[in-house]
Amino acid sequence: MFAIQESTKYTFSGHDTFHCRSLWLKKGYDYLLLNKKFSNDDAVVELGVGKNMVTAIRYWMKAFGLSDADDQPTELAHWIFDDSKGFDPYLEDEGTLWLLHFHLVVNNHASIYSLIFNTYRRLKIEFSLKDFLQYIGRLSSTTSNLNVSDSTIESDFNAFAKIYYTDSNAKSKDEGFTGILTDLNLLGYKKEDKLFYIANAERHNLPVDILLYGILMTNKGSNSISYQKLEDEKNQVGSIFALNQEGLVSKIEALASQHESIVFSDQAGIMELQFKSELPPYQVLFNYYANV
Repeated sequence: MFAIQESTKYTFSGHDTFHCRSLWLKKGYDYLLLNKKFSNDDAVVELGVGKNMVTAIRYWMKAFGLSDADDQPTELAHWIFDDSKGFDPYLEDEGTLWLLHFHLVVNNHASIYSLIFNTYRRLKIEFSLKDFLQYIGRLSSTTSNLNVSDSTIESDFNAFAKIYYTDSNAKSKDEGFTGILTDLNLLGYKKEDKLFYIANAERHNLPVDILLYGILMTNKGSNSISYQKLEDEKNQVGSIFALNQEGLVSKIEALASQHESIVFSDQAGIMELQFKSELPPYQVLFNYYANV
């Protein structure tokens, strides 16, 4: 079973200023299936991109949890991109984008995503690059393993913005190139104030089975999970998917009505999600894609 590699180490840069394009992950997966390395001389020709973009593809494969330290495809990569057995090789289902977003945050290979979705957006709903730089500066003063330049943070922030938000009025085609996760509508932008924002919402376009997968992946071995934990804590679905209370409760209630093994209780004002039997995360995904 694919394992989430959560780390407390902060990692920044590595994408050579390129945000992830939709086709890059499939290209990277197919290339690794040939038992090749991104450092090979033929990578530029095989992938059909420039040398710096090869580096970026390698980076994003790791950031999304699709390749390991040895540049081998992970189980997650096989689940999604395998031509014969993969759930969604060409990212045609929005649920797959939510799945990728989940792993981008919890994997923490690109730490800016974990920092923003788990912590920073709760401290400051509306923010600019300058605001985020100041936050990292304050954080670094109390964190021994966080020593990074403003230019590096700026590069990561720009990549983050392009992955989740596309400016239809961008001056050039490259600037306006749609990022891989823009369809999720997680990141908004107030042009008059030049501020980004991530507000909690119901997330009607988030499939309940992808939510269940996220719960199971980050709470392995737990038979009962408090609602408060799911809503507020790091790498829990409320934080990762920026869900408000109404959205999270309604989705959990939907799960309880669909699965006999899931109970959502509310006793004396204490809400809790309970599992009567084990639900393998892979099986949840299999069931989801079998019905889309």
